[in-house]
Amino acid sequence: MSQSSPRVIATDLDGTIVRSDGTISARTVEALARVERAGAMLVMVTGRPPRWMAEVATAVDHHGVAICANGAVVYDLHTETVLHAREIHAEAISEAVERLRDLSPELRFAVEHPSGFVFEASYDLGRWDAKALGGRPVDADELVSRPGTKLLAFHPDADPDTLSEKAARAVGHLVTVTHSSGRGLLEMSALGVTKASALAALCTEHGFGAGDVTAFGDMPNDLPMLTWAGTSYGVANAHPMVLAAVTHKTSRNDDDGVAEVLERLYP
Repeated sequence: MSQSSPRVIATDLDGTIVRSDGTISARTVEALARVERAGAMLVMVTGRPPRWMAEVATAVDHHGVAICANGAVVYDLHTETVLHAREIHAEAISEAVERLRDLSPELRFAVEHPSGFVFEASYDLGRWDAKALGGRPVDADELVSRPGTKLLAFHPDADPDTLSEKAARAVGHLVTVTHSSGRGLLEMSALGVTKASALAALCTEHGFGAGDVTAFGDMPNDLPMLTWAGTSYGVANAHPMVLAAVTHKTSRNDDDGVAEVLERLYP
């Protein structure tokens, strides 16, 4: 590995290396493989739950480790197994749901667990079918009855930035609030759990610090990671808050912007 090459590459998936059509290009797969061949650590850092990672693991030829559910779960892409998880306590889920219902009665809720998720009957995501995504409908009591890796709250009409700000004021003492879909879908992790907290812990285990990390992202849930990493890139299609926060910019996800950078870093 060149002295100028980063020791750790951390990249978001959807909107960053995953194209608009849901694929990861052959060019990007090869660029990711270069990272591990050079002896650097490759980390996929995503809002996706572990059950959505099998396809990604195959697409990237099982390279790297994944941080899933915005930092709540660490997942080994080589073996497709959950290494550890940090869950929201059931009491915090219950109180957060109650406070958010008071904030906006139009919100509909779901809870992610390491092996699946549950949702209330009104949780209708339109183009996304909750049952098809592996969910199970439950009543309001069961929804909040046990810990979960992520609490989801969907509003069909809300602006995601405004909704996230209001939710953070209402429940930010209970959970960490973010969003990533471009829709009124809040994603909440245990208090203090972010992509950055999980990545920092993983790096510490391997003897790396923030200065060793180059990170890539596109949405507000990437901001903690991007501002923690020593070097950060936003793809050209990124949210304005991301483009304002990063140290560098690269091409769009559909134009293999991350691969473009990795090919320079690991020639």
